[in-house]
Amino acid sequence: MSMSPLLRSALPDDYAVIATWINNIQACARWAGPQLPFPFASADLPALLAKPQAQDLVLIDVNKDVVGFAQFWQRDERRTHLGRIIVSPAARGLGYGRVLCEQLMRRAIAETGSSVLSLRVYRDNEGALHLYCQLGFVAVENDSNEEVLAMEYQV
Repeated sequence: MSMSPLLRSALPDDYAVIATWINNIQACARWAGPQLPFPFASADLPALLAKPQAQDLVLIDVNKDVVGFAQFWQRDERRTHLGRIIVSPAARGLGYGRVLCEQLMRRAIAETGSSVLSLRVYRDNEGALHLYCQLGFVAVENDSNEEVLAMEYQV
């Protein structure tokens, strides 16, 4: 039986792979926010992405190749934010986004005990928006703007 994709803590070498997925300033800003400089050195990515108590996680496929990246961090006692979710361009459309998010959600809930998960998604990112709705996230319009939709999942 083949091994399922696995979520694990990011290792230093993983960031060089992830860096190849971000090839312009717009993609960088949409993924990690406007405060992340572009271009960046892949060796600097762990520090650039660092947030207090954030966990950097990667999804690896059956060949042990990195196919996804995401973070989570606790915003307060009951809320954990899922962020910087990305799937390798070569692996998009193959179901890795769903696996990454399902495993990320389970891990965030198990490790934080949060009752609410939050995330933000660009409204024009139809694939991600559809996936998050399927996973049970709902829009929070009063925390959103015309470009970015805030979403929450009640555990």
